[in-house]
Amino acid sequence: QVQPDASGGGSVRAGGSLTLSCAASGFTYATKNCVGWFRQVPGKEREGVATIYLGVGDTFYAASVKGRFTISQDMAKNAVLLRMNSLVPDDTGMYYCGRAPYCGTSNWYRPSHYQLWGQGTQVTVSS
Repeated sequence: QVQPDASGGGSVRAGGSLTLSCAASGFTYATKNCVGWFRQVPGKEREGVATIYLGVGDTFYAASVKGRFTISQDMAKNAVLLRMNSLVPDDTGMYYCGRAPYCGTSNWYRPSHYQLWGQGTQVTVSS
């Protein structure tokens, strides 16, 4: 099955850290793909958290996570990582990763811009 595989979620207390992994399954991330992390809670729309433009090096972050989260590429594992530090309860949600052929400031945060999605991984932050 061709999809990105998200993993690494869990339950942590506020102030803790987690690292999520979005591994390419059945395909290889192309040099200029964009891979984005999104999160969703019940009753709300999926929101963009962070995106990386592979090969170009641009990264994009939601204001709420800037300075706490870091998105990066692990070429050896054909994966994109999301390091999440100083977690707060509002970071709770199902985290999904998606792939897009390109991205920029006007579209990196739009779920409709991404063409390939995997199953999510749950992150729960308690106070």
